[in-house]
Amino acid sequence: MENELVKKYSNEDITVVWKPNVCIHSTICFKGLPGVFDRKRKPWIMMDLGTTEEIISQIEKCPSGALSYIKNSDVNELEEETIRTQMEILPNGPILIYGTIQVKDKEGHKTLKNKTTAFCRCGESNNKPFCDGTHIKKEFIG
Repeated sequence: MENELVKKYSNEDITVVWKPNVCIHSTICFKGLPGVFDRKRKPWIMMDLGTTEEIISQIEKCPSGALSYIKNSDVNELEEETIRTQMEILPNGPILIYGTIQVKDKEGHKTLKNKTTAFCRCGESNNKPFCDGTHIKKEFIG
């Protein structure tokens, strides 16, 4: 997506990458680590209010992949690696893909996704093929 909004927050060890257009508003981040993630605060992520390990652990629970992280020591050494990919179909929700995948849209634009990617199953997302949480409003059953 050409106009995809991406925000980055760093401490000495990692950089947290937040893609708000990917978020499905599960609330797992701020319920699990409210000192670091506070949706009422600007900026909403305060890296100095948690340890690197706590932040990584919380990010790995993000079901949509809207939150991810990069180790600062690896920024200049990004390598392709073999990662096993898994798929999970959430009841009444999206298809989750765990792992690194490349998504090619109908215009041929390629996007590299890592950690967790949520794909729409209800057909109502405004961010197809990705889930934007619309299934909740539409009360999707499936």
